[in-house]
Amino acid sequence: MKNKPQLLGLVFAAFVLLSLGGCSRDMLSGSKLTSANYDQVTLGMSKAQVETILGPPTSIDSKDVLIFKKTTFRYEDGKKFAIITFKNDEVDSKDTNLGREP
Repeated sequence: MKNKPQLLGLVFAAFVLLSLGGCSRDMLSGSKLTSANYDQVTLGMSKAQVETILGPPTSIDSKDVLIFKKTTFRYEDGKKFAIITFKNDEVDSKDTNLGREP
């Protein structure tokens, strides 16, 4: 009878490990950098809207040009990347290698 709780614990642990094996790497790493999420980002979106979809960027670069402010969000996950450029805090352009990585 003493071994029954240990056996149940081992069975549960095996079940959890097998369940995680079926998950995608994105789900395990917590990365939101997927083609589906990238495609949701559209011109004119705010920084907050983009962060809701893709999460916080890996790096941010901001430049004040004479008549507008340019901010670039870079997202990286291994070899995958996405670059979202904002003009006056609205999405102006985007680029990625999602779907093109080897």
